[in-house]
Amino acid sequence: MHELLRLARSIRCDAANPGQAFSHRLRIGVLVAALILILSSIFG
Repeated sequence: MHELLRLARSIRCDAANPGQAFSHRLRIGVLVAALILILSSIFG
């Protein structure tokens, strides 16, 4: 659990620009969705 929290802190975006923060969240969301898709196709 500590490793997951450390990973979350490392990919956190503290940008003051809302557009930059949105694009960062969008990239992270796409990455997580791709990871879920890959894992579900392997184990599903």
